[in-house]
Amino acid sequence: MFLLFFTTHEELQTLDVDDAFFSTPEDIAARALKPQGGVNFIRTFKKQAEDQAVNLPSNLDELVQNATYVQSPDNLVWQYFYDLKGSAEYPFPGGIFQWARYRINGTGLNETEKIFSEALNKHENTLTLATLRIFSNGLGQPHFHFNANEMGYVISGCGQAGVILSGVTSHFNIGIGDVIFFPVGTQHYIKSVCDEDLLLILAYSTGNQLETLRMNDYFHGTADHILAQLFFKEQAEFKKFPKAAK
Repeated sequence: MFLLFFTTHEELQTLDVDDAFFSTPEDIAARALKPQGGVNFIRTFKKQAEDQAVNLPSNLDELVQNATYVQSPDNLVWQYFYDLKGSAEYPFPGGIFQWARYRINGTGLNETEKIFSEALNKHENTLTLATLRIFSNGLGQPHFHFNANEMGYVISGCGQAGVILSGVTSHFNIGIGDVIFFPVGTQHYIKSVCDEDLLLILAYSTGNQLETLRMNDYFHGTADHILAQLFFKEQAEFKKFPKAAK
């Protein structure tokens, strides 16, 4: 079972090998592929009623005798592969992130992680991918991303998501199999409401290092005398908001 994310705001266009083959005139395919038997061999191929990219043949064992291959070297493999489940965990109050992303500063990354990070940055429409685990009744606090749309898929648990806009806030419940989407710059939050952890796979459409601003960061980054004017509260009252430990 695969979960796939694609970076496009247009309708996704896909051309499978078999579709391309059967769309090519048989004489052209014969001249391009040069098989034994020429065009007569090309004519032995029959288009299946079902899409074979999705439905494997029932007699697959008869058709494929050897499916082994030699593993490519690390400098090639890790441009396209990343062990997300085995990667470092980044805890926050309420849960844990694990990241497959580009980092401007690669300090602390091992060699294979650096290969993957640098490969991501070579493609402007690439993705940052993450798993987000929110503990039972935990909260992923309100935040927004400066440079990415965000899409997520719920693997397990159940929760509530909220989108916070100027004058309008939307809340909705999420469960296993649901997809959520937060456009770039949209403040949102996710919380777990089950006895079990809420687990999601998240994808962010950015080829750069993901930029995120959380509610506690911008609240503490605003001078308390400014907050006093905005909220009509005494300046000293804002000392009651604890700052996160570094």
